[in-house]
Parts: sequence; C-alpha cells; structure tokens
Amino acid sequence: MDLLKNKTTIITGASRGIGRGIALILAKNGSNIAFTYKSSENEAISLELELNNYNVKVKKYKSDASDFKQSEKLISEIINDFGDFDVLINNAGITKDNLLMRMDEKDFDNVIKVNLKSVFNMSKGVQRHFLKKRNGSIIHISSIVGLKGNAGQTNYAASKAGVIGFSKSLALELGSRNIRSNVVAPGFIETEMTSNLDENVLKEWRNSIPLKRGGTVSDVANACVFLASDLSDYITGQVLQVDGGMLT
Repeated sequence: MDLLKNKTTIITGASRGIGRGIALILAKNGSNIAFTYKSSENEAISLELELNNYNVKVKKYKSDASDFKQSEKLISEIINDFGDFDVLINNAGITKDNLLMRMDEKDFDNVIKVNLKSVFNMSKGVQRHFLKKRNGSIIHISSIVGLKGNAGQTNYAASKAGVIGFSKSLALELGSRNIRSNVVAPGFIETEMTSNLDENVLKEWRNSIPLKRGGTVSDVANACVFLASDLSDYITGQVLQVDGGMLT
C-alpha cells in the first residue's frame, strides 16, 4: 500500500504502545518516519530496525515533547535530516491516575505538561514549515475520556479534553492555508498493559462495547493513515472516535 508514499511523518512518543503501532502502519503505507522517544532507548532502537524493513527513511530522536526548547531543536534537526515533512502526530502521553482527593499536585501538573503542553510545543514547532508550503496534516491522539470523563482520571481527562479544544481552534486558525488539524480519540484499546488485567474485567468491558471487542493498536493507526493521507483532504477540526461505538 502506498497511501503515504513520498510523505514524511513526525510521531512523538513512538517507541511503545499505540505510537509504535502508528509508526509501523504508516511506514507500511510508504511514509518516511521521524519518531521521538524520551527514555525507552532499547525499544526505540528495536523500532528503528523494524521500520527499516519497509524501505522508507527512518530516524529516531531522543527528545521530550513537553519541553519547548527541545521541541524547537527537534524540528530543526528533522528538517536538516529529511529536508521536508508533511504530517505531525502528537502521540506522547502519560497517565497518573488517582481520585482527586488523593491526587498530588505534581501528578496533575505532569500529566497536563506531557499530554497537553507537548501538543502546543510540537504544533507551534511545525507551524512555520507548514505555512511556508501551504500544506500539512496535524493529528492529535486524544481519548474518549476527554469526551466523557472517567472517575480517577481528572488530570488525564482534562488534558485530553484540552487537546480536542486546541485542535478545533488550530483548525480554524490554519484552514485558510490548507493545514488540517484533527483528533483521533481511542476508546478501550488492548495493549501489553491491558493484558495484565483480570480476564473477567476484560470480558465485562468488551461486552459493554457495541462491537463486542476491544480495539487494537492497528485500529488507531489506520485512522491516522486516513487523516495523514490525501483521502482526508477536506476534513479538518474533527474528532474521529475509534471506540467500537462506546459513545454512540
């Protein structure tokens, strides 16, 4: 498949989980990949090697998307290494779950910084390049928790709701320059982390979803392929829920 042939995509926080899956499926569709990681060196090396199998240009960058200066430096390095880029996927994120009464200020601040401030940093970082070429697609990975809330996740829900508001505002600002901004909001996605949960809990969650299964990393990645490709040229300011119908 060559839906993304001759395109270059920047993906933050791609060494594991959903970010890793996005990188692999975008490369499979022909996109060059510039991806970041913060601390998972071995996983980043492994992903870089695997991506090279798709005959696309690949480079990993150790960079903290929640740090403004590091993000600026990263964009300069990517332009120097790749010459151009077409898509940004803001994927970097963390959770620090707890009921509000037990939540530390530090855990609230860190989640907002990594999940929301990183979106500002990276979007602002790519904006100048996209404005020059009058083209670009920015995809933000949010969550259905940002749409409906979730007990024990006030910090995470606030950050992911913030991502949606940011994306819609950015779509209005940049639409006249043919720069698109959209959100992918995953629901219950089964990853290495969820495999440790009790099977009865998993079964209950699956049964509560209209499609009767948890989502896969590929489900999220395929939505990103669509929004990164020319197939979605007339789509901006939208939230694409990849949730099996949970919020229908």
